Amino acid sequence: MSKTKKRPSGNPARQAAGRSATGTPAPRGPRSAFGAWVAGARLRTLTLSVAPVALGAGAAMVITDISKTRLLLCLLVAVFLQIGVNYANDYSDGVRGTDDVRVGPPRLTGSGLVPAKRVLAVALVFFGLAAASGVVITVLTGHWWLLAVGAAAIAAGWFYTGGKHPYGYYALGELFVFVFFGLVATAGTTFILAGEVNFESWAGGVAAGAIACAVLMANNIRDIEQDRLVKKRTLAVLIGRTASRIVYVFWLLVAYAILAFFSLLYPLAPLVFFTLLVTVPATIIMLTAKKPREFVTVLQLTSLFGLLYGVGLGLSFGF
Repeated sequence: MSKTKKRPSGNPARQAAGRSATGTPAPRGPRSAFGAWVAGARLRTLTLSVAPVALGAGAAMVITDISKTRLLLCLLVAVFLQIGVNYANDYSDGVRGTDDVRVGPPRLTGSGLVPAKRVLAVALVFFGLAAASGVVITVLTGHWWLLAVGAAAIAAGWFYTGGKHPYGYYALGELFVFVFFGLVATAGTTFILAGEVNFESWAGGVAAGAIACAVLMANNIRDIEQDRLVKKRTLAVLIGRTASRIVYVFWLLVAYAILAFFSLLYPLAPLVFFTLLVTVPATIIMLTAKKPREFVTVLQLTSLFGLLYGVGLGLSFGF
């Protein structure tokens, strides 16, 4: 880890000026400590943990009846891990100084609102809750190698922005998001519930991973200029704003191509195309956006799409 810097509480200089380091109006933060922690959990991103579990469960139902207890445990692992990752990113970016120039909502650590060590402790608590839920799954299934998969997922969550050489700073964020929030989460859920992984699960995992990558791209496009200042080389920084917009659309097309295929096999799957009511506006805004707030709207719409897609296609598989 890089050395923790002592930070002035609340960043008084920026508060006094009322503007961010880039000259744009400084975003307003939550008014209470509880609100700050809720904001730090980034609840809108939790759709990225629910969607693959829903897809994996639906795929498992194609094979056999599923255990509600195991399904709940899979969901707890995914949600706890996502929250842990969010707080870990808040901590790591904050102590590294990356959040000093951010244009999105202020973070717990970067704003000085909460001591860095406390944010780290909460992140570790959620990682621990995810691990504990995973251990229960392992005991129930008897597949002890699942512990290694869980450990890899936690490590991937931490080293996204943590450690001396975080892979999120080297344009590898999309790769790991695709693998862990797509393939691993979806196929893992199916295996835990059904004891095997079918084609529906693997294809659903590709779709879930693609949507997760689209969400990450929307977030990183917003922060291109700020990330360049702190030498955070995301994929969006490397390929530029125009190409990043195209890549965002590509990820959505991947998800819809998979949906079109399954619409030929499952009668209820075509209903998921109603999500176009969400993704068409998101795409239009993405292709024309200029202000940070517009990219936040794209992120929110894409996250909603992920939830609707995962639950909708999962139910199509199961029923």
